[in-house]
Amino acid sequence: MSGRIAFQGEPGAYSHQACRDARPDMEALPCHTFEDVISAVNTGAADLAMLPVENTTYGRVADIHRLLPESGLHIVDEAFVRVHISLMALPGVPIEDIEKVRAHLVLIPQCAAFLSEYGIKGEAAADSAGAAEELSKAGLRTEGVLASDLAAEIYGLNILARHIEDHAHNTTRFLIMSPKPEHDRRDDRMMTTFVFRVRNIPAALYKAMGGFATNGVNMTKLESYMVDGSFTATQFYADIQGHPDDPHVARALEELEYFTSYLKILGTYPADPARG
Repeated sequence: MSGRIAFQGEPGAYSHQACRDARPDMEALPCHTFEDVISAVNTGAADLAMLPVENTTYGRVADIHRLLPESGLHIVDEAFVRVHISLMALPGVPIEDIEKVRAHLVLIPQCAAFLSEYGIKGEAAADSAGAAEELSKAGLRTEGVLASDLAAEIYGLNILARHIEDHAHNTTRFLIMSPKPEHDRRDDRMMTTFVFRVRNIPAALYKAMGGFATNGVNMTKLESYMVDGSFTATQFYADIQGHPDDPHVARALEELEYFTSYLKILGTYPADPARG
C-alpha cells in the first residue's frame, strides 16, 4: 500500500518509528495533535492514522479513548513498538563532554541509572524528536538528547549509547486507523475493540460481562472513562480476542447488547505478533 500515514509529533518521534516499522511503504505525515492526525485522514490528506493507546510503563494515553469513538475512523491493525532510548549528540562530541540531556519528561526517569553513572543532568523538553532538531540547529557541544535512533538519523546526530533505558519491557501499543473498516478475517488471531455504556439497571456491568465468561471469550482490556462531563455517564472501552463472526464472540456481543444503551465496534484486526 502506498500513500500517507499520519502521526502525532515531530519527525523522529516514536510514533514516526511505528509508522516506518508497520507501513514502510507509506510516507509518514507529522501532525501537531491527535485531533490533527484524525482530521488529516478524514480530509484525505492521509490514508491512515497511527495513534498510541497505551504504554506498558505509563498506562493509557490521555484523551485517546475519548477521541476514537467519534473520530469516524476504524481500527484496521495494531502495532507494538519497543521504546528503545539512545543518547545522541553533535558529531565529534564524546560522552565525557555531555553535561545535560534534554528529552520528553517520561524518558528521563527511564534512563536514571545511565545518567547517574555518567553524572549527566536531565531537562524536560516538550518533545524528544523536537529536542533533537533543536540541538542540531543550536550546535551545543555539552548537551545531548534522549530519543529514538530514527531521530538521530533525521537530524544528523551521533549516537553515543544505544538502549540505555533501565527496563527492557517498555512498549507502546499503537492502533492503525482507516476511514473504511476491514471486517474480513485476515489472520487466525483476531482482535475486536468496542465501546459501550450499560443500561441504568442494578448490576448491569456484571451481567454484561457475564456473556464473555460463559462463552469463553478472553477480554484483554476493560477501561472506564467519563463522558459529557458527567460523573454518572460512564463509557467502557474493551478489547477481546476473536472476530464478531466467531459463534462464541457473536453470542457474547448479543448478550452485551441486551444490557447496554450504546454499543459501537471500533474495529476488528489481526493481533500483533508481539502480543504473545
